[in-house]
Order: sequence, then C-alpha cells, then structure tokens
Amino acid sequence: MSTDSIRYMEGQGGQQNIRSLKARDNWTNFTYIGIVYLIVAATIAATIWSYWAVAEAALGWWWNAPMTLIALLVIGASQHQFGGIIHEGTHYILFQNRKLNELASDWLAAFPIYTSTYAFRLHHLSHHQFVNDPTRDPNFDQAHESGHWLDFPIAHIDFLMAILRQLNPVRLVSYIVARAKYSALGVDTNPYANPEKRGWPFAVRLGVLFMVAIPAVHVGLLSIGALGVAERWIVSSIAMAVLIVSWLALVAYYLAIPDDAYAQSRINPVISHRMTTINRISYMALLYGTLTVVEFFTTVPTWGYFGLLWILPMFTTFPLFMVLREWIQHGNADRGRYTNSRIFIVNPILSYAVFPFGMDYHLPHHINASVPHYRLKDLHEYLMESDAKYAEQALVVDGWKMRDEHSAPGIIDVLGPEYTPHGNAAHVDDETLSEADVNDASAIAAQVAASRQAGTPTA
Repeated sequence: MSTDSIRYMEGQGGQQNIRSLKARDNWTNFTYIGIVYLIVAATIAATIWSYWAVAEAALGWWWNAPMTLIALLVIGASQHQFGGIIHEGTHYILFQNRKLNELASDWLAAFPIYTSTYAFRLHHLSHHQFVNDPTRDPNFDQAHESGHWLDFPIAHIDFLMAILRQLNPVRLVSYIVARAKYSALGVDTNPYANPEKRGWPFAVRLGVLFMVAIPAVHVGLLSIGALGVAERWIVSSIAMAVLIVSWLALVAYYLAIPDDAYAQSRINPVISHRMTTINRISYMALLYGTLTVVEFFTTVPTWGYFGLLWILPMFTTFPLFMVLREWIQHGNADRGRYTNSRIFIVNPILSYAVFPFGMDYHLPHHINASVPHYRLKDLHEYLMESDAKYAEQALVVDGWKMRDEHSAPGIIDVLGPEYTPHGNAAHVDDETLSEADVNDASAIAAQVAASRQAGTPTA
C-alpha cells in the first residue's frame, strides 16, 4: 500500500481503513494454497525421479542422501505452510464464506497433517487473547511439557546450541506429541475448554486407532504380496476390504452416538463436531485407499514414499521449523500490546520455511488478527503512520544477521538481554473472539479478569 493511499484512507476515517484491510474473498487464497501444493508435488516428483536415476546408473544407495535431505527440508517447510493455511482458517480469514473457510482449511491443510481447524482454533485463539500469559497461553504449557522451553533472554551461543539440540529426533518427536495433545486433541487447561462437557474418550481413541492401525494393516499386507508369500491382488483386496468395512463401521458409530459424546468448548464450531469427525476419517480413508490402489496398479512403493516423504518430515523438519518460529516470534517478549512480538524482514526461503502465510509480520497480526496474511504488510505500514505508540515500540528485525551500528537488530540479537522489554502493562486482546461464536461469555470473561489481575504490576 502506498503512502498516498494510506493517507487517503485515513482521511476517510481509521475504521474504514481497517475494514478495508480486513476484507477477504472466496478465491485469493486458492492461489496461495495451490502454490504450496505445487511445491510439494514437484519435490516428491523430483525426489522419486532422482531415486530412479540413481538406480538406473547402478550407483550406491548413499547417492540418494542429498536429494532425500532436500526433500525433507522442503516438505517439512511445506507442512509448516499447511499450518499457515490452518492458522488463517482458525481466524476465519482464509475465505469469506464461513463453511468454505472451515472445509478448505480442514481438507486442504489440517487433515493432511492429522489435526482439525476447530481443535487448533481453541489452542490458537487462547494464545492470542492471553498472549505470553504463562498460565493461560497454551504455548507455554506445551513448551514446558515437550521440553522446548527456553529461559529468555538468551545469549547468542546458547540460542545456537538450543537449535542444535532440536536436531535430536527424540526431542522433535516429543514436540509433535505435545503439539497433538494441545492443538489437535485439546486439554482441560485451555481457557476455552468446558470441563463439564469433555465428551467420550473412547470416541476419540477409535478415530486415532483408525488413523494409525489402517496404515499398519495395509503396509503389512502389501509387504506379504511384494515378498511373494501371497498373490498381490488377494492381499490388496483384503487391505481395501478392511479399510472400507472399518470406515463404514466408524461412520455408523459417529452418526449414532449422542451429541454429548463429542467434546464441547466455549466456542461453537462452524461445522458440527460430528461432521468434522466423519470428514476427518473419510479423508484418511480416501488417502490410504488411494495409496494402496496406486501401489497395486503401478507396483511403485507408494506407502514407502508416503512414509519417507510425508510422515518422516512431519516428525523431523516440520517440528524444527515450528519450534524456531515460536521461539523467534514470542521469545524474550512480554505481555505488552506492542511488545509481545515483532516484525521480521527475511528472505523468501526463510519466510517459506519459518514464517508461513504472513507470520513474519507477527506483531501487526496480534494487533488485528482479522486482517488476512496478504494485507499484514499494509497494516504494518498503516500503523506506523497512524499509531504513534506502535511506531515507537514496534521492533523490526532484519534477518539472522547480528546488529551493527547502522542496521536494525537481527533475530539472534532480539532474543538477548539488550532487547528484553520492561514495564509494559499486560495486554489481553478483547477482539480475539470478535469473529467467533461464543456460547459461554461469562466463563471467558472470568479468565480475562484473572489474566489482567495476574499481569498488573505490583508496587
């Protein structure tokens, strides 16, 4: 947005400007989503072609290592982009139409990485409303539980060592497990959880069992066929029969159980919990069935590629990028309105891997979470001209480089003691739930009051 256009819109009134920035439609984000899918498809195709070329040249298996590493990095970054898609859906800003917003976010991003938009919404909106509140911001609990909490401020070398420690596969898996618990299944400590309506644990476990057991059954049966122990068409047919019967049985079960079998919260869903659950297992059934059918008709080890090029990055590079983003965005920040996060000027590669869908402009996103990612830079520029306090306190971070006397601080700089904010009043974002359908406003108001009281400076 140019300076002239900002001034024109200011002349029409600040509220009109914000309304213009908040506008979203039903088609723009299909382009952004399509680009991510194109990158994923191209990466998988290039990797498989590389494996074929190595085999044709009769080279050793280790020649596949460089391409595999590149694929793990690119696909892990793309899975993080899927997280960015869900993030927009969580704020109801992926698309203008509410149902399209929810269904596209689920089917095109959340289900592929084994979560749902609604489950993540409970986790993420509470992070927004109670940002950096150590008691109510779920990011704090999750980081403590997974062992990824850092004691900020942190020295340059200590931060680099912390990054290296994240390369430990055990730590990466522990992060994903904690992430699933907090942002896919939900926890009672979430400010929006309703402890009186927890649903039936068995209903949740059945869905998890389906998502885990069906791949084990299919891979086991297809392996028997590949080894020649049984006819391939027989084991493939059995695998598909198990899938279809299991899916039908689960759909019937989820249609039959009462509404209170599904966990409820203080925020109503756009799509019913019943239908979201059925949609989720249906997506998995389609995915697993497609992998098996393609492997049968082509003899290409599609399940092996799925494990190597989708599941492996989900437990390695994907969590690595998420951990980095969470540290960088809110590490060494406080609860102040203008100091709970920052703006990051980074190159396109770092932006794709660590700051998907506008997360590099994270402070303006926390100022107004109803502005879609493709207008956050405009929002930042508008706030710099229209909000003196924002212009004074907003911290712009210039890449990874360390600061010199003529430049802005880098990422490593702002995590150190020189940039630790002090003396800012705790901010609770009352606008976080402006787009949400709240069913228990009084319970949330009580959380807000307690958070403000906890953040009140003592004499």
